[in-house]
Amino acid sequence: MRRTVTALLACLGVVVAGLVAATPAHAAVFQTYGTGVNVRADAYLSSPVVTTLPGPTSIDVDCQKEGDLVSNSEGTSRWWAHVPALGGYVTVVYVAIPEDKLPGVPECGDDPEPPGEDVTLADVQAMFGSRIANPSIVQTGLPSLNQAMRDANINTAYRKAAFLATLVHESRLEYNIREIGDTRPYGGRGFIQLTGDFNYGPAGQYFGIDLLGNPDLAMSLQWSAPIARWYWTVARNINPYADALDMGRVNAAIGYPAGAEDQRRCDSFKNAIRYFTGSVPSGVKCTRPAKLTGDTTQLTRNQFEALARQ
Repeated sequence: MRRTVTALLACLGVVVAGLVAATPAHAAVFQTYGTGVNVRADAYLSSPVVTTLPGPTSIDVDCQKEGDLVSNSEGTSRWWAHVPALGGYVTVVYVAIPEDKLPGVPECGDDPEPPGEDVTLADVQAMFGSRIANPSIVQTGLPSLNQAMRDANINTAYRKAAFLATLVHESRLEYNIREIGDTRPYGGRGFIQLTGDFNYGPAGQYFGIDLLGNPDLAMSLQWSAPIARWYWTVARNINPYADALDMGRVNAAIGYPAGAEDQRRCDSFKNAIRYFTGSVPSGVKCTRPAKLTGDTTQLTRNQFEALARQ
């Protein structure tokens, strides 16, 4: 049956838009089948789910490892395919091949590069060049930013690229920056340039700190990165837009009117993806839906998501 599925997918060229990453030179391309296939952080059913494949998907596999036994109506396998672009492993039982182990794919080393590897100063300099204007400040803030990314499940190439491209335009990746010329009590501060009492209030309540009474906490080393994570996952739910390569919706979710800045941020997103995966996949969306071209800053999460679906 799996052999039949392989042939059928090859004939139809079935892939899921937005989940196909560029193929590194060392990777082999396979097709998954079925719906709701989980990509896990490691080759075990107890490992966290980093993303889910909604349908048959082309995956670029660099190695495979033994893990938990998985069975379905088509077979059984202990082997798991490592998919670098998705930051995790897919059980081979849902890969459209007749075998229970991927042919021609090496086994992962004893200590493979973890999919959630921390981002370094050298990484962001390679991605964004002169936008990294104060390397020493960026270096100081990176440990807390990497922790925030882990907490927010920003653990795939697409999610990291969207998050870092956003922050390099918001704050140059400087945790302690104040928006230049903004003297408002609740003007932009920190990694994600938190703005407005409608954000300072809820963020402070979430963390149990008085951001309304002491807004400069938003650009402290202790709170700048957690607040960026809060905005990315609580005030908004941005990871799914990154998964879909939809930088237009990512930009709208951050909260500023559409314009030339959207393309600049999208270009940075592409640069970051190129750095992480080797090239830029097709299907990157740089423009926003018509309903999201205005200033979306003060929309609630539910209001924003309702417009984003249109």
